Amino acid sequence: MSTGIFVTSNLTTDLAKKSFAGMITRLMPNGSAPLFGMTSMLQTETAVQTEHGFFTKTMIFPQMTTSASALVGDTTLTVTSTNNIVPGMIMRVNSTNEHVIVNSIVSGTSVTVTRAVGTVAAVAIGSGVDLYQVGNAYEEASLRPSSLIINPVRVTNLTQIFRNTWAVSDTVRATLVIAGESNVAESRQDCAAFHAADIEKAIFFGQKSQGVRNGQPFRTMNGLINEITVNAAGNVSTAGATTNFTQLEGFLDKVFDQTTDPKGANERVLFTGGQGKRVFNAIGRLNGTYQLMDGQTSYGLQFSTFKTARGTFRVIEHPLFNTNTTWAKMAVAVDLPTFRVAYLGDRKTQNKEFNQNNVPSDNGIDAVGGTLTTEMTTCVKNPAANAVIYNLTAGALG
Repeated sequence: MSTGIFVTSNLTTDLAKKSFAGMITRLMPNGSAPLFGMTSMLQTETAVQTEHGFFTKTMIFPQMTTSASALVGDTTLTVTSTNNIVPGMIMRVNSTNEHVIVNSIVSGTSVTVTRAVGTVAAVAIGSGVDLYQVGNAYEEASLRPSSLIINPVRVTNLTQIFRNTWAVSDTVRATLVIAGESNVAESRQDCAAFHAADIEKAIFFGQKSQGVRNGQPFRTMNGLINEITVNAAGNVSTAGATTNFTQLEGFLDKVFDQTTDPKGANERVLFTGGQGKRVFNAIGRLNGTYQLMDGQTSYGLQFSTFKTARGTFRVIEHPLFNTNTTWAKMAVAVDLPTFRVAYLGDRKTQNKEFNQNNVPSDNGIDAVGGTLTTEMTTCVKNPAANAVIYNLTAGALG
């Protein structure tokens, strides 16, 4: 017993009603799965088998390389290969700018030509000299020329099954909480966040495999980074201790060498970690050659704009990249128009709950819960339009 005014110090721990914000703060700035989120606004595909793919064709630009020297009067050239060369092609000798026209294919390593077709006189051609096609020309009443064929290449990926579960005892379900919504609503929301983050990580870091696990078929899908590494290895770079503007431009400009839409904008989304973002800012500040301008995508994501001579990059700091120091120094440039996800049939994020109101299933356990399941794969239709940079550590002048 005490006298005086009853103040908060008189409250016992059990008696005092605790004061908390009404909602639990979720520490995932700017979304934990921005690229997966973007896919909801991009074109998607439907896979009808667990192996899903597409066909690609890469434009041919004929050229040949001499493997032996040719004198001024020589009309037979020995080359490393005559693949994709047909009579009537005009070839430009890279070392002299002389034009020659191909008359016949003698063998897989030999062609006959007419020299000096144009204003540049014939001179000796050394070994190891490249000749690039600069068109074709035919005489009047000529025979139909041989055709060039671009063979389609089949590219496949495997669907991966993603599953995340939430569950709380029925006692917890019935218990009132002082933070968040309800135990059920919070558990559902946590499960959805884990599900999206797991898919997001696989979209970036997945590696294709298939086998047997627990006696059942098991598959994992290729993600962006592995697709680029395997199919566009020249677009994977590792920065040194410092990176200047010229080096950064060299790492990134390769993504504009090959396009599926010549009329499309030369623009990429570039995801990076916090350290990578600091490197971009430092390069801009030190060089004064560009400025990172803040903006917001139509998907609601905050970005900064980085421009090179050949294109524009929308730089987005990816929260998952900041979960370890290696990823924090990464940057991944993505060509959104040629990136797809494909869902197997109707397995686009299904939610199945048990022991819930209006859900007839009862598994005999005194608990409620649910499982999110998604079966999907990625389709990177133009790997050469994407890029990966590792080890962005510090910006430099230059």
